[in-house]
Amino acid sequence: MMKVLDHIEEWLVACCIGAATVIIFFSVLHRYAAGWPIPGLQDWLLSINMSWAQELCIYMFIWMAKFGAAYGVRTGIHVGVDVFINSLKDKTRAKFVVIGLSGGALFTGIIGTLGWHFVWNVGMRYAVASTFGFDWANLTEGPVSPDLEWPVWIFYLAIPLGSYLMCFRFLQVIGNFLRTGELPHHDAGHVDGLDEDVNISDECGLHPAGIQGGTK
Repeated sequence: MMKVLDHIEEWLVACCIGAATVIIFFSVLHRYAAGWPIPGLQDWLLSINMSWAQELCIYMFIWMAKFGAAYGVRTGIHVGVDVFINSLKDKTRAKFVVIGLSGGALFTGIIGTLGWHFVWNVGMRYAVASTFGFDWANLTEGPVSPDLEWPVWIFYLAIPLGSYLMCFRFLQVIGNFLRTGELPHHDAGHVDGLDEDVNISDECGLHPAGIQGGTK
């Protein structure tokens, strides 16, 4: 189950980044190409409405940022100042680590709850009522986005979902720390698929000692 959640988290972030990049590329291409005085092509391009692209990409980056933050907690890539904490004795350090992680879980839990109430009141309650057969016309009740004209609660849903997921990741890290005493650590020099036990310099014969030995 956890692996499924991990994959959903990673795929959501990757898809948002990839889709936003493609949309922005075609939007910019359309903007410049529409200015070329080519008969027929210019009229056709001007008839295509791409005003929604910027708005959609902004919301996609918001979703990417919220779920990317949860991914950062899980993998330990968030920047933190822990010089003082690491200088403490093990038992004292462990207490401060748990307090810090608990503060993160509490904060994101509060943000998720407030975000959920906001999303519910801004229009989601109408959609839920419509889904259960009260009135399908209420699906679009509440404010809509300017360009896409979609209910804004769909986009704002990233706030409670991302915050609750981040809260869960904090609790997950706390549980793992209490069991093993280790925190997730991201190695910036690690490359997936590369065997760290293999010394590339030795395999290629590029070790300085080897070079010196060959020149003697």
